Order: sequence, then structure tokens, then C-alpha cells
Amino acid sequence: MSDTNGSIIALVNCSNNIVDFFKGMNLPVNDVTCFNDNQELTEALEKGTSIAAVISQSEILAPGGVQLIEAIKKTRADAPPFFLVVNHLSANLRKLALESGVVDVFWQPMMADNVESRINFTLTQWSKLKTNLVKKVPAPKKTPIGKRIFDIVFAGGVLLVLSPLFLIIYLAIKLESRGPAFYYSLRVGTGYNVFKFYKFRSMYVNADQRVKDLKHLNQYTIDAQSKQEKSASDNTNFLCAECTQYGKCQFPLHADKVTWCEKQYISSKREGGDSAFFKIKNDPRITKIGNFIRNTSIDELPQLWNVIKGDMSIVGNRPLPLYEAEKLTTDKYALRFAAPAGITGLWQVEKRGKAEMSEEERLMLDNYYAEHHSLWNDARVILKTIPALLQKEQV
Repeated sequence: MSDTNGSIIALVNCSNNIVDFFKGMNLPVNDVTCFNDNQELTEALEKGTSIAAVISQSEILAPGGVQLIEAIKKTRADAPPFFLVVNHLSANLRKLALESGVVDVFWQPMMADNVESRINFTLTQWSKLKTNLVKKVPAPKKTPIGKRIFDIVFAGGVLLVLSPLFLIIYLAIKLESRGPAFYYSLRVGTGYNVFKFYKFRSMYVNADQRVKDLKHLNQYTIDAQSKQEKSASDNTNFLCAECTQYGKCQFPLHADKVTWCEKQYISSKREGGDSAFFKIKNDPRITKIGNFIRNTSIDELPQLWNVIKGDMSIVGNRPLPLYEAEKLTTDKYALRFAAPAGITGLWQVEKRGKAEMSEEERLMLDNYYAEHHSLWNDARVILKTIPALLQKEQV
């Protein structure tokens, strides 16, 4: 039986009603304490705060999910049991969560008696349960030492040679429009590891606000039946409906002090008609310098820093946004996450700019690369990438 006397249960990223829900339970701990974010929790763990369990209100692949449990494990070898409160759950997502070390997942709306008994059982039997927990994630192929050396040398050399260009692009972005020159979003790479993905900013900071005003220009929906307009309140605080339930963005794009909701941004690009896509010829949301760096793929160059850090490789499968990766947890698609994440890859050079490329084709190419990647094949992709970069796209 686990000794929880003098300990607390830590609630992370929880809304007020979730806090009240757990504080009203009869749990074998001293107190239920709220932590505003992941950093505040990890700092408390580093200070030696006695935490019997962690309960995070977050989707599984959002920052408060698998990413948080990995941070806890790095902070403390004897990590406390970790619970998730989610709005969306499937058999595949539950399997991914449990294999990543999440002890239990509570799907809203929750029944107090059921949740209380599950938490109490876990806490009282934790000393026995934790010895049976085995983490099983998609087994990434170990990056060959030759590929890693090539990545560091290539990325370092390009960063050094292009440093004057970086400075020019940085100044051009800052001079043309208000806002940061760089931004990052969270991406899922090798073995479902989440990392910060860097790019040059190519759109105006309030690009997502302009989408509704530009719907009539959408190339995919000119002849489609328009759907009912959403109320102005839908875009308040730039959060999608899912993130609004949590009170904060679960899929943020970060740039200095500016934050966008990436899921809301992509979702709003798909508004209008029956089209799943949003495309505008000579899109006015894109800055002039942004149009240039997109067409030449210069906006991708900051990812060379991701290569130096080891988050990515020069050649590999493109890392995916969190909300896309959470849909690809079946055996059919999980294979793509066994390969290195990369700046360029097979589908970019084989189908770049071709509208007829389907999602299925992209995934097939990703899986093929995962099974056949080698230094020789990487060299071929790099050589094909050069002419692909010269293609002019207004996407």
C-alpha cells in the first residue's frame, strides 16, 4: 500500500469546474493543489514537493499530455501517477496514452464516484502497480552515426554560410509588418516526441482574423454552397471550441509575446462551402517578403537549428501538428513516426506543388521512407529538393 500522508494531488491546467470537481472528493492526501502550467509543476517537483499524483486537463498529444509526463520523468526518477482529463478519446489514443506512462484517462463528462474510486485504488496500490508499467512507443529506428554527423556538418555549414541572408530576412520581416520575425509551433516527430518547430513568419500577425473577410476569394469554394456564418464570438481570444473548454490554447503557435491557436488557424482556413481546403490566389494575408520566402522555402531555414539540436534530420518525414498526429496512431500510420523527422522528404520532392496528391499518397511515401531510409537515398532526396525549391507556388 502506498503512503500518501502529507502529500498533495497536483492539478495542472485545470478549469475552475474541474478544480471544484476534484476538491470535492474524499482522497487519501493532505490537499489538492492547483498549478497554472507545466513549468510551475516541474519547478515544484524539483524543489522536492511531496506530490502523490498529477492530474492534467489536456488532450493526450497536447503540451499538458504526453509531453508533460516526459518532463516529469526527467525531473524525478520516481514519477508520481499521472492522470489525464480529456474531451476526446478513442481506442488508439487511449492505447497511446497508457503506453506513454499515463496511468488513467478520464473522459468528460465524468462521474465523481467512478473517478474517485479509480484514483483511490491507484494511490493505495501504486507501489505494486508501478512495477508493472512498461512504456511502449513506436520503436524509432536508431539514426545511423553517419547520418547524424552529416546532419550536424550540413546544417552547421549552411547556417554559417547563410547567416548574412538570415539577417537580411530578419530585418525585412520586421520592417514590413509589426510582429516577431520567428515563430514556433509544437510538432510531433520521431517516436511521437513533441518539440518546438521554428520558421520565419510569412503572414501578418492577425492573419486568422482576415479569413472570414476573404472567404469569397477561396478558389475551392467559388461555386460551393456557402455555410451559415459563425458568430463573432467564435473567434474571441482566437481559440477553437476545444481549447475554449480548457480556458487556454492546447495547440499554440508562439512568437515572442504573440500567441495564436494553430488548430483555430487551420480550421478557419477550411471554412466555407463544402471544401476541406482554403486557398487564395495571391493571398493578401501573406506579406510581400513572406510570399518570397515561401516560394523559395527560405521560411523553412530556421529548422536547421532543429537539426543541430537533434529534433530533426535534413531528410526525413515531415513532423506533424499535434492535432494531426493524434489521428495517426494505428499500425498503418504509426510507422511514419519510426523514421527521423526531416526538413525535406520523399513526398515533398515527388509531389511538391501537385494538387492531385492525396493524404493517402503522402502517408504511403512516409511509410516507404521509414522502411528504406539510408544515406544514399537521403542524398538522392537532397539532389531532387534543389529543383523542387525552384518551383513557384502561390499556396
